[in-house]
Amino acid sequence: MYLGIDFGTSGARGVAIASAGNIVGEVRYPFEMSLDTNLINCWQTALFSLLGQLSRELRGEITRIAINGTSSTVLLCDAAGNPVDAPLLYNDARGAGMREQLKNVAPPNHTVLSATSSLVKLLWMMQLPSFTKAEYFLHQADWLGFLLHGKLGVSDYHNALKLGYDVEALQYPEWINRLQISIQLPKVVIPGNPIGELRSDIAAKYNFPKNCLVCAGTTDSIAAFIASGANSPGEAVTSLGSTLVLKLLSRTRVDNSQYGIYSHRFGDLWLTGGASNTGGAVLKEYFTSEELENLSREIDITKSSELDYYPLLESGERFPINDPNLPPKLEPRPNNSVDFLHGLLESMARIETRGYRLLQDFGADKLTRVYTAGGGAKNRVWSEIRKQYLGVPVVSSVNTEAAYGSALLAMRGLYS
Repeated sequence: MYLGIDFGTSGARGVAIASAGNIVGEVRYPFEMSLDTNLINCWQTALFSLLGQLSRELRGEITRIAINGTSSTVLLCDAAGNPVDAPLLYNDARGAGMREQLKNVAPPNHTVLSATSSLVKLLWMMQLPSFTKAEYFLHQADWLGFLLHGKLGVSDYHNALKLGYDVEALQYPEWINRLQISIQLPKVVIPGNPIGELRSDIAAKYNFPKNCLVCAGTTDSIAAFIASGANSPGEAVTSLGSTLVLKLLSRTRVDNSQYGIYSHRFGDLWLTGGASNTGGAVLKEYFTSEELENLSREIDITKSSELDYYPLLESGERFPINDPNLPPKLEPRPNNSVDFLHGLLESMARIETRGYRLLQDFGADKLTRVYTAGGGAKNRVWSEIRKQYLGVPVVSSVNTEAAYGSALLAMRGLYS
């Protein structure tokens, strides 16, 4: 059996699968976030809660575990792996001013030049008083993996991409040395490769096999892509979670930080795409889940909405516009809630379409099919609206859970 664990923006999930790929167990841990939430305690509690929720019998048959986390969610740790400060989340743009320093070192249009890249965050964190206590810089998935296998300073080349790691040469580039980073950058391995055995105390407490392996993880959006069933150039996955993440499988690598575009290595192909700050979090700001379901049914998709929004919770966008100061556009708001929702859904569909067109303009394979993952995949009206704008078939992923993708990664790995 194989266990995949997904740490998203709204909660953590675990999926256990058998060798045939069928699901044999599912567990969840929703996050209850507030301004004073201790993220470290929240993550750690969630991780071990997921393990505990699985049946003892099932745990006894799991031989490999892989974890995914949100891309560019990072933290500083001391020599024992204890965080020395609060983590910076995926969309934290406080380090945007460090891009000027990076522009003098990194290649033009490099992924790290994004306002929310891991490397930008690291340069900003180097100015914090807590940095003097730090020994390691880790991504969310790296640290969660460490809690299980006990090996500090190991990452995968999906998470490490936005840290500047060269995923073609499989090494850190020479130019990164010129930044004089006085901290241990993670050793980078292929996603899905074993890092070490599950800590013996954890294996004993939860009845895992002594030789259960913890594997290198990935990001949440790539895990969702793996779960989707997409496997041919031109096929894409849109993750409709709290944010809107686009991944297009291509024979050509596309990178352009000016537009928030980057490519992940995916075997012999490339996953090119970007992540917008629009998405489900905006919808949940105005509607309950029940309202979204009921109001969606009343939308007449044969008529276009006349509302032109750019739905964001706060200023700042990553893709297809990379502008940390881009303001939300949510006016005018009609009195009719159906019309308001219609305008939001169409506006998000336009952002998605603009994103895929931009990828193709820069040389990615022509879009042929879009698989949909995330909570928004369940909204049929939204899918129909997106299909009208995208002009290609829009289908639900084979499995929409990123945790399932991580379970597949644990089972079969991801070959370079």
